[in-house]
Amino acid sequence: MTNPFDAGYFNEKELAGFGFKSIGSNVKIAKSCTIIGLANISIGNNVRIDDFCCIIADKNGWLNIGSFIHIGGWCYLSAGDGITMEDFSGLSQGVKIYSRTDDYTGKALTNPTIPEQFTSVIHGTVILKKHVIIGSGTVILPKVTIGEGSSVGALSLVTKSLDAWGVFFGSPVKRLKNRSKRLLEFETKLIEETLLQDHK
Repeated sequence: MTNPFDAGYFNEKELAGFGFKSIGSNVKIAKSCTIIGLANISIGNNVRIDDFCCIIADKNGWLNIGSFIHIGGWCYLSAGDGITMEDFSGLSQGVKIYSRTDDYTGKALTNPTIPEQFTSVIHGTVILKKHVIIGSGTVILPKVTIGEGSSVGALSLVTKSLDAWGVFFGSPVKRLKNRSKRLLEFETKLIEETLLQDHK
């Protein structure tokens, strides 16, 4: 009997037939996710996207997900102006990334039901460089690049680009200290082991 509380993940064969721009091997996407704009989404190898995530990359939008990436449950990726997640980056549960957002100052109308000429949408690509990790409940706004190796603590608000190899936290986010680069040693070992397995 199928467990009614666990819808599970789509397998590789199923995912390959859905119409993604490209999709690698060992990819798992929860069946409860909502994903719009499959033809604009590229996914690398060893990726897992958990339950109840919502990804919007329709029209001119796009999403590039590298390899060795985890996206926790309940994340929202608004990729209308593009989102890139480089290798080994990841999102904890409930992270929200917006490459487009309404103007909240009252100078224009808001929400997607309004014709474009009456809005003043702020837009720009969001890039998470290699080894970036984003804590639960964090919100990232348009035109932001988070530098390689940086981490952002839970419930933070990221409104501007962040330097590499920092530990950041807060609303708005502030740099607390440097982040260790020891993880790069583990990256090297993992890649070596993966290459050995591929040649067996």
